[in-house]
Amino acid sequence: MSLNILKNSIKKGRVTVSPELDGLNCPPEIEKMGEELKKAIHVKFGRSFHIREVDSGSCGACESEIIACSNPIYDIQRFGIDFVASPRHADALLVTGPVSRNMELALKKTYEAMPEPKFVITLGDCAREDGMFSQSYYTCSGAGKILPVVLHIPGCPPSPTDIIKALLYFLK
Repeated sequence: MSLNILKNSIKKGRVTVSPELDGLNCPPEIEKMGEELKKAIHVKFGRSFHIREVDSGSCGACESEIIACSNPIYDIQRFGIDFVASPRHADALLVTGPVSRNMELALKKTYEAMPEPKFVITLGDCAREDGMFSQSYYTCSGAGKILPVVLHIPGCPPSPTDIIKALLYFLK
């Protein structure tokens, strides 16, 4: 088996290319917003802002954008935002997707497990008013009818830049 791998390596040559690091730099507008965000978080909390994210029945697009916020280009964690696994460690609950019937109780329990003060943020059009799932038998409603939402980040899905801008606006 390893002989076949060696033969293929010699035959094909180098198939990977070194990344161009110039293209991976953070855009200047994100850097500026990020520094403002970091200051606002420090003023309000004196530490990082912890978010527990719950997908209550989404298509996955909003989660992709949340994950992009943590990639090397945006790196939202360096600005003081941490996504946590437990609601007991969270300052905010970030809800994506329409609230499906099987997630309604879990969403309520997650919110109840959070310490005070606690904030609910909806991300994406579906989380606010069910979006394109509004007439579905499978959804209860948007998160705002179940929990007290203080911030909505619109879009389908919102970009990482939009997410950072909205969080900055909220924390100021």
